[in-house]
Amino acid sequence: MPGHDGAGSRSAPLLRRVRALLPRRSDIEAMRRDPRRDLLAGLTVAIVALPLALGFGVSSGLGAEAGLATAVVAGALAALFGGSNLQVSGPTGAMTVVLVPIVAEYGPGGVLTVGMMAGVLLIGLALLRAGRYMRYVPAPVVEGFTLGIACVIALQQVPGALGVPRPEGEKVLVVAWRAAGEFAKAPNWTAAGLAAGVAAVMLLGARLRPTVPFSIVAVAAATVAVEVFGPSGAQPIGDLPSGLPVPSLDFLDTAALGSLLAPAVAVAALAALESLLSATVADGMTVGQQHDPDRELFGQGVANLAAPLFGGVPATAAIARTAVNVRTGAGSRLAALTHAAVLAAIVFAAAPLVSRIPLAALAGVLLATAIRMVEVGSLRAMARATRSDAVVLVLTAVATLVLDLVQAVIIGLVVAGALALRAVAGQARMDRVELRPELLGDHGEEEHALLAEHIVAYRIDGPLFFAGAHRFLLELSEVADVRVVILRMSRITTVDATGALVLKDAVRKLDRRGITVLASGIRPGQLRALEAVGALELLRPDGRDYATTPEAVAAARVRLHSAGVVPGEVSGA
Repeated sequence: MPGHDGAGSRSAPLLRRVRALLPRRSDIEAMRRDPRRDLLAGLTVAIVALPLALGFGVSSGLGAEAGLATAVVAGALAALFGGSNLQVSGPTGAMTVVLVPIVAEYGPGGVLTVGMMAGVLLIGLALLRAGRYMRYVPAPVVEGFTLGIACVIALQQVPGALGVPRPEGEKVLVVAWRAAGEFAKAPNWTAAGLAAGVAAVMLLGARLRPTVPFSIVAVAAATVAVEVFGPSGAQPIGDLPSGLPVPSLDFLDTAALGSLLAPAVAVAALAALESLLSATVADGMTVGQQHDPDRELFGQGVANLAAPLFGGVPATAAIARTAVNVRTGAGSRLAALTHAAVLAAIVFAAAPLVSRIPLAALAGVLLATAIRMVEVGSLRAMARATRSDAVVLVLTAVATLVLDLVQAVIIGLVVAGALALRAVAGQARMDRVELRPELLGDHGEEEHALLAEHIVAYRIDGPLFFAGAHRFLLELSEVADVRVVILRMSRITTVDATGALVLKDAVRKLDRRGITVLASGIRPGQLRALEAVGALELLRPDGRDYATTPEAVAAARVRLHSAGVVPGEVSGA
């Protein structure tokens, strides 16, 4: 039937797009190449990920069990459906920063609903092929974003590290300040010592033996010390369920979906940004690996759609865990799947032991993680590159700390774009061209002198667009004591509507003063904008195109001869 055929033809591109995002046979074949190496890498990543999953779950406000559920469910699904062979996903500090105010305003159910909504949005972005646009995020924005996140994560750990209840407030600076005040009134040196000790072991150990998972060593030592010596003031995580919860949709509040849309957009934007950034880092650490950005968005969407069903928080790819995965020799998705399976085994077999880990020890893990996120060398390089890069980096970092992550990225992108436009506009210039004999043609010296006296030529270099057109075209409209102005336009790189309008206005002003404007070297790409605003007909007063400046000079000579300014026969025009 014709109608059926039409519907099928319209749906075919979408079906092909969906098929391109699904797991491939090559993914399975890659898992078979060196399974032993991938299994060992996955085990190592799981050991590193365990305290981070617990800590980020606690920091999010939904508890350690939410962090574990996220690491298991999202970690497995993102590995299976994602676009990178090396990516490891789970709860992250950056996402925790976004979730805390959502928990405060909407409660745990709101966070789980936001996670599912973000998953749908990420799948939509994948179908729209939005992954390619990650490459347009400037490096200073990414570095400033990372620095701001590190500061926020560190400040979030202050109450846990000091062993005081989390004070009221949404802004991390305020909460950290109030927690410090509470600690000053009644110091809890046990908690502070555990947090500082765990952080010190991790930071020093990473320098001495980078391949050893000192986070799990430090947390285990802190837990044993509390169990053996029983110091007061070391609050444990608390009871954990011995297994993953049964999938449920009881948390959904359909009446609040409208108000949760903005937080869901923020979560989806952060998940996309952090995951694609992590995949890019993983590619750079290896040879021969190349991620698919749209498949990565799809995988993160599936992971975030499923994790809330098991009580998990929104997830992203984790740069630190991905880096460990690469460094320990992972070559396929089997490593990330193994990481999720090991964490699931821990949930089922060792929940009572995990529940005794002191909260202060987890705070120490996250403090060390925040410190290790800051690449001093990269920050120094960005700050020294240009003043604009330094401004964008600092502004993005401050906005991340004071506002929220998505707003910070938007501000960074806007400022970086404005500064880039300013730099590009500064490259545009208009120079007067000397009319040498070869440009004036085969005429006598007297006629050359007359032509040079009444004709002036300008060469426009660079873009003719809204950010810089007014600056030098204003000079053009003020040209005096000539009869003809020739514009050499072959070196104009781009023309937009604003540039064409400003050019049109300058030509009109000259025309009203009796000065003819001719253009040479108009390129095909410039015609559309010039013609759309009516500037093209002004640049072609005799209806002709001039490919070169000598041709335009010859046409100008004809006009001057007709006006009696230049004597002699009209030839060569």
